[in-house]
Formats: sequence, C-alpha cells, structure tokens
Amino acid sequence: IVLAGNVGVEQAAKAAGVEVAVPFAPGRGDATDAQTDGDSFDVMEPIHDGYRNYLQKDYAVKPEELMLDRTQLMGLTAPEMVVLVGGMRVMGTNHGGTKHGVLTDNEGALSTDFFVNLCDMAYTWKQAGKDVYEIRDRKTGTVKWTATRMDLVFGSNSILRAYAEVYAQDDNKKKFVDDFVAAWTKVMNADRFDLAA
Repeated sequence: IVLAGNVGVEQAAKAAGVEVAVPFAPGRGDATDAQTDGDSFDVMEPIHDGYRNYLQKDYAVKPEELMLDRTQLMGLTAPEMVVLVGGMRVMGTNHGGTKHGVLTDNEGALSTDFFVNLCDMAYTWKQAGKDVYEIRDRKTGTVKWTATRMDLVFGSNSILRAYAEVYAQDDNKKKFVDDFVAAWTKVMNADRFDLAA
C-alpha cells in the first residue's frame, strides 16, 4: 500500500511538472485474512478524517478541531498538516470521491491550486449546508467549487492561512512538492521503529 501511494505521489507531481523521487522503506508486512479477526477491527473504523474530508456524522466537536486532533495524533506540525491536506485535495483522494475542497481544474496533479484558489480574492465563500460551502466567483456569482469547514480553515485561521499563502506563491511549486513528500514520508514511516536512527 505504501509503495503504491508513493508511486501515486510521484505521478501526481510529474503531472504538475515536478520530478520527484518519494523515499520508500520496505519492511511492512500484511496479515492474511486467516491471521486476522475481522470483528476486532470494527472498533478501529475511522469516524472522521480531515485529510480525506470525511466525517461520519455530526459531533459536538467542530470538524476542523477533529482534524487538528488527528494531526497531533500523527505527530505532525501545522505546516505538515497544511501541505498534506492541500496536496491530498488536488490529487482527489477524498473519501467516497467527493469533490469538496478539490479547488482545481487539474485534479490528480500535485499542484498548488488548492492554496492559490483558497487565497484568491476573486472568490467568496457562501454556506450551502451543514459544514459545506460554495466557492463562488465574486463577479458572476457562479459556483466554482464546494468546500467543507476542514478546507476553509486554511483560509480563515490566520496562522494556517500564513502557511497556505507560502504555497500559493508562484515560485513555491517545487517547495510545495518537496514539503509534501517529506510530510507524506513521515506519515508512511510513523510507526516504523526499526527505521529510527
């Protein structure tokens, strides 16, 4: 799974015009069905995942706060969270194939479009439902995209917006891909204690 994900990231970066090699550390092993008690894993089924724009149901905690909790649980920093979410959105990896937060016309390419369009003053946000917003052209009022609270927090929170604006700059496309690969690799190797120096 990790190797396939790495290849997907490399292909998405190439589609955005950036050549990159994603580091891979072999050694993970998969259990067979015979070695696994399927029922015991039911309780570990995710109920939310801001990185894939997934929320099973309404909770007392705001969706963006659940995403922050997941970020902390994975040992990521705020800049790593920003780059991963932006990259995951433009690559089109949302749960169930939803298009919320896919702020690009070039889905599948690891581009900075999420940040460019999120920070672009040509668009305005209008609530369209519970935790869902329409991204509209300011001049025409036409709906261009949809987004969730977990997407728009990167434009509304001053600290996260500062990170988003770094990636929205024209000259930071390579930096974005390099930072994404570093954060991606950190997550893929998170529980690989055999790799610790």
